[in-house]
Amino acid sequence: MGKKKKIPSINPYLSTPTRKRDRPDIQELFKGIKAGNWQHLSRAITLVESRSAQDNVSAKELIKLCLPLSGKSFRMGITGSPGVGKSTFIEALGVQLIEAGHKVAVLAIDPSSSINKGSILGDKTRMDRLSSHPHSFVRPSPAGDSLGGVARTTRESIILCEAAGYDRIIIETVGVGQSEIAVHSMTDFFLLLLLPGGGDELQGIKRGIMEMADLILINKADGEREAIAKKSKRMVQNALHILPPEDKIWTPPVETISALKQKNLDVVMAIIRKYQQLATKEGLLEDKRKQQSAFWLEESINYQLKNFFFQNPKIKERYKTLKSDVLSNKITPFEAADELFRTFVN
Repeated sequence: MGKKKKIPSINPYLSTPTRKRDRPDIQELFKGIKAGNWQHLSRAITLVESRSAQDNVSAKELIKLCLPLSGKSFRMGITGSPGVGKSTFIEALGVQLIEAGHKVAVLAIDPSSSINKGSILGDKTRMDRLSSHPHSFVRPSPAGDSLGGVARTTRESIILCEAAGYDRIIIETVGVGQSEIAVHSMTDFFLLLLLPGGGDELQGIKRGIMEMADLILINKADGEREAIAKKSKRMVQNALHILPPEDKIWTPPVETISALKQKNLDVVMAIIRKYQQLATKEGLLEDKRKQQSAFWLEESINYQLKNFFFQNPKIKERYKTLKSDVLSNKITPFEAADELFRTFVN
């Protein structure tokens, strides 16, 4: 038999040894961030997203340097079910904010690949106009396994963006669900996007999401869908009447828009501006930030404790057996948890 012909690799770089990533110089990164260098900012966010223990030490040092420069932005959370047009809306809103003299950072929280925990939606590719603007920064981040699908490091990423001079931070969530609770707890203004559907869309929206919203927009209100959008607007307004407003000083407006056609975006801008002015004057923004810091302190403690608990060798060994017993109904989940806790304490 002849010698087998070598099949070329689809990716020729796979056979090339990869160079170990150099440890970043924290002072250099900090200088670059202060200067508004987006490459330094991107590298810094990669650092805080890393699960390496050594990177975590460097990230904490960097965050400490950036913290005094943070806190001066207006943070907005934007949510809505898949297909509602979040990326189109964010790009349109972002461009308008830039034209109004702001620097805009978008942190788009993507669902994670179950294999490598990477970012799989790539919102940056859907915001060509915004992401290429010199006064914007668009960063998709994998949600991982943290609270509600929101990246554990999003709060740190906000601090880095603010230190880089971005005064409008937009956080896009995965969709309608648990992630909204986390995003709401790190933003000043929470915006819910709905589709025109004569109120049918409300069936899939949890009451808690409606209560958290500071503004509700019926998107894609153009052409034949405009009449349906107006009907949806009335139904949402009626639904809001039976829900207590989260803030006594603000009643969430409901508006119809078309992000694709740039329709009513000036109205959205005016509402956001009005809310910011009112909330600042009444001290609401300051109170929100304090409550959010307390919330994330507790969440960070819970996260650290959980990691510490499951890294214990005896817990790892016993957990597998007890989980199997729970699944086969030999013991209850409460009994299993109690035994694991006693094993950990002892």
